[in-house]
Amino acid sequence: MSIDVKTAARVAHLARIQVDAQDLPELAGQLSAILGFMEQLNEVDVDGVEPMTSVTPMAAPLRADEITDGGIQERVLANAPDAREGFFSVPKVVE
Repeated sequence: MSIDVKTAARVAHLARIQVDAQDLPELAGQLSAILGFMEQLNEVDVDGVEPMTSVTPMAAPLRADEITDGGIQERVLANAPDAREGFFSVPKVVE
């Protein structure tokens, strides 16, 4: 598939990219090259190839879906500038 200058200008407009008129022929050539590569990829036989989400085999670590309090209240409150009775203490902003 070949992209002409008019189509390249429309694509640039839709992508909200400002392209000077003298650069449109180069953009049209680049877009045509991209579409040509995509056509080559469509010719590849992928029957029997499993879809993947990553190029490296990874398994997501799973944990039990349990409701907990986190167990780190002291560590969290240690970062607070002012904590009282197990909670963050903030200045009063409404009279």
